[in-house]
Parts: sequence; structure tokens; C-alpha cells
Amino acid sequence: MKITSVATTFLLAVSLLFTASVRAADNALMEPVKSVLDHYLVIQSELAKDSVKGVDEHANAIAKAVKGDGMKMLSPDVAKQAEALAKAKDLKSAREAFKPLSKSLIKYLADNKTGKGAYHEAYCPMVKASWLRKETEIKNPYMGSEMLSCGVLKN
Repeated sequence: MKITSVATTFLLAVSLLFTASVRAADNALMEPVKSVLDHYLVIQSELAKDSVKGVDEHANAIAKAVKGDGMKMLSPDVAKQAEALAKAKDLKSAREAFKPLSKSLIKYLADNKTGKGAYHEAYCPMVKASWLRKETEIKNPYMGSEMLSCGVLKN
């Protein structure tokens, strides 16, 4: 009787640990990736509002996080793309610079099979470009108020 109880407790503990690790692998992001995505989402939100307010600061923070990552989790291209975005002089150029950054971050999440359920890829057929969102509601950073809800969720 005692052995069965111990075995049951052990199996339950193993099951809980396995379930927790699978969930963590699907949803948890390590630094600096989480920080990069947090800054990215602020940029995405500003562009959707037809604004470049703080875009340079957040883009520079992305570049700094990627460059400072000793584990090299993100490609150095992400830093270069963020720096190009930080140098954008107007809304149009910021939106153009946002495209390759979005593409790289979407690729990172797909390649590493992480962020599922937490980040959603949206696609705008008008500009043939995707971006990431935490919410499922479309707020298009490439079209802003002109066509804020233009796009579809891809995942």
C-alpha cells in the first residue's frame, strides 16, 4: 500500500514537471528576446497610431539588447534592422524599416518554436508584410489610420 502511494506521488510529480516544462518551452522567452519583443510591440503600436513617438528609443534599445547578448540568441541582423529603424526620419521610412525587423522576429519565433499563443503573426496583403501582436485584434502598423484593420492573423 505504501509503495503504491509513493509511486503514484512520484508519477504525479513527474507528470506535473513535464507539463510545466512543455508549457514553459512553448511560451517562455529568455532575455534578451523578451525585452526585444516588448520594445518591438511598443514600436508596432506607435506605428499603428501613425506616430513615431519613441520609435527611435525603442529601436535603439532592441539593437543594444541584441548586441549585448553573450548567448547570441538573435541574429546580428536584428540589431542592424533596429538601428535602421531608429534612424528613420519620418513615418513612411519607419514603416519600411519595420518590415525586415518584423520578418526577422517572426522567423526567430518560428525557428525556435516559442511564443505560441502569446504572439500572433498578422499579415497585410496591401503592403505584403507581416508583423507580431500580442492581441488578436488587427491594428496595422503599415497602414495606420488609413486602413487600421487591414490584415489577417496567420497563426
